[in-house]
Amino acid sequence: AVNTPLVGYLNNALKAQTLYKKDKDYVVTGGEVLIVDEFTGRILAGRRYNEGMHQSIEAKEGVAIKDENQTLATITLQNYFRLYGRLSGMTGTASTEAAEFDQTYKLGVVPIPTNMEPRRTDEADVVFKTEAAKYDAVVEDIADKHEHGQPVLVGTVSVEKSEHLSTLLRQRGIPHEVLNAKQHDREAIIVAQAGRKGAVTVATNMAGRGTDIMLGGNPEFIAAAELRNRGLSPVDTPDDYEAAWSGALETAKASVAAEHDEVVAAGGLYVLGTERHESRRIDNQLRGRSGRQGDPGLSRFYLSLGDDLMRLFNAGAVETIMDRLNIPEDVPMESKMVSRAIRSAQTQVEGQNFEIRKNVLKYDEVLNRQRTVIYDERRKVLQGADLHDQVRSMVQETVESYVYAETSEGYPEDWDLEKLWTALRTLYPVGIPLSAVEEERATLSSEYLAQELKTDALNAYDAREASLGTGLEGEPVMRELERRVLLSVMDRKWREHLYEMDYLQEGIGLRAMGQRDPLVEYQREGFDMFSSMMDAIKEESVGFLFNVDVQVEQPPAPQDVVATGPGEDGELQVEHLHLHADPFGGGQAPSAVVQAAMDDPRTPPVARWAAGAREALDAAGGPSELPEGELEGDASGGFVDTSELPTGPVDGEHPELPAPVVDSPAEPELPSTPQAFTVLPEGFGRPAKQDGLKYTAPTTEGGVSTAGAGVDPLTGQVTGSGEQSRNEMCACGSGRKYKRCHGDPRNV
Repeated sequence: AVNTPLVGYLNNALKAQTLYKKDKDYVVTGGEVLIVDEFTGRILAGRRYNEGMHQSIEAKEGVAIKDENQTLATITLQNYFRLYGRLSGMTGTASTEAAEFDQTYKLGVVPIPTNMEPRRTDEADVVFKTEAAKYDAVVEDIADKHEHGQPVLVGTVSVEKSEHLSTLLRQRGIPHEVLNAKQHDREAIIVAQAGRKGAVTVATNMAGRGTDIMLGGNPEFIAAAELRNRGLSPVDTPDDYEAAWSGALETAKASVAAEHDEVVAAGGLYVLGTERHESRRIDNQLRGRSGRQGDPGLSRFYLSLGDDLMRLFNAGAVETIMDRLNIPEDVPMESKMVSRAIRSAQTQVEGQNFEIRKNVLKYDEVLNRQRTVIYDERRKVLQGADLHDQVRSMVQETVESYVYAETSEGYPEDWDLEKLWTALRTLYPVGIPLSAVEEERATLSSEYLAQELKTDALNAYDAREASLGTGLEGEPVMRELERRVLLSVMDRKWREHLYEMDYLQEGIGLRAMGQRDPLVEYQREGFDMFSSMMDAIKEESVGFLFNVDVQVEQPPAPQDVVATGPGEDGELQVEHLHLHADPFGGGQAPSAVVQAAMDDPRTPPVARWAAGAREALDAAGGPSELPEGELEGDASGGFVDTSELPTGPVDGEHPELPAPVVDSPAEPELPSTPQAFTVLPEGFGRPAKQDGLKYTAPTTEGGVSTAGAGVDPLTGQVTGSGEQSRNEMCACGSGRKYKRCHGDPRNV
């Protein structure tokens, strides 16, 4: 039992050493192990093997071992596509998979005639006895086509084999390009020149999907290369590059047109496959690179009895026949019958793969139903639904399960009530004393005890809700707490459940040895695990709601800071204005000094009114100084930086302040500060920022318009054309959400 965890590590080590091949299943680039898609030949960026498999491969290759990723969500492609209301698609290779489209998605396949008659010639497959003899024949064929000026696209099944063939071509002195997962950053350049006269391109499946190889080359790439050779660059010399581009492009187009005719005369693009894939679809995609848009073309596959597919096909019988006929290794066997037999083998393999996908889909149907339930509940929480009734039901169900777990068997005298009360006290503050229950033990029943405790728990929940008070929008704080707690617990439990379901599926196949259907067993145990997860979500959520620490913070009173004009010493005076006090103290007249500041024509209107508030602020102990450089409100509701303002006399004179823009109202109406609170459950998030939203947007004339939601320091109204998000805190500083404050149409 002590060594049980080692079994998984040993299994992964064996798989990494024997089953996962470098430069076929993965590549090592920049000290990282990157997975290669077996169908497309491309690197799967951001993807990692799970259950420690990726870490085992990293240890095998001697690179840094990274932590295992945690699965947050999982779904099969089939069930993902089924989420769409309408499903359709277009591909050139759907006919071979028509049966699967019909069974899985209920979609028919309709072939569309080609625009031009295809002129590609598909030669019969050539089979060699050994792989070495096959590659020798491939190199000879490539050399012959290259000498005659016919472009060649060579298809390989893995990075490893593409590099092996590249080595053979270098030894023969044949110039070529290699396109595989290691060279994906040069893909566009390589493909653009793959159709030029005499070009040889060795590629994996990357070049077999969605690439348009133009005979004669791509004129735009040729023009760009010519300008680079002249030392011109769109970055370093943009003007010269732009001036020379048109001429270079016209020259390239003329050159490509002439070269196109030469390539067509040589037979067009020659597609040479070095191995058959398990799927006919991939082979057809590779063939489809040749003979496009009415151009001529040629395709042929070279095979050997050592290929992966030929081992699935009855290659032993073919080898026996070749031995009996004493056929040399370098002499191929070319027959239509062999090609038909290989296509039959591919059909069988495709059928097996289809059955595997169907089986995986059956297992995912179990998880898909569970996923639907969880995501529906999660969506309700995210949309801000009222969960009050649901949570109260969860409280009752949790308490009931506690009671029945301890009292479902035996007589009341045998019940361990002390254990029950200990468990309940960890859940919520129990209001029924244990001593009172002990006195009536003889007459108790499970149903009566459960009902009394459920009532007690609901009373405790109501008391908890009352103690938390009301939130910013008049909604009880408990409503927001319910949503936050339930979402957090649900997400964590769902992640754990996905791991458990993976482990269950991994070993469920062994049930067949006990004459049990693995799928039925998976459905049954998966349902039990899901039920346990839902019970755990209810129990933990209830426990958190009763016991989590909640910080209820009152937002600071909104302030505006304004400049009051030059003082007696020539320095700029700064005031904080608390917009919830009468600056004149109930109609009291301002002093002479304050009146002088208000009458100063150089003082902005809002600052004149602010000067009148000084005495009231000083009397109330309000702040009257601001640290240098802090943002301050100006008369227009925007902001100015006091570090940029003059703080002393200039040539003995007072600094001139900007002319007033608006007139100050005689008796400004000041918004009141709402007595509202911000809910902050510990560990669940932080209060939203209350900064004004600022952004830039294009004008109708094509220029740039800067807009932002500011606050008028006199009226507290939101100014500017910037539109806030409805769920952000309102920029007026009221502490309410925008949709409940200035974004509410009823307040307009």
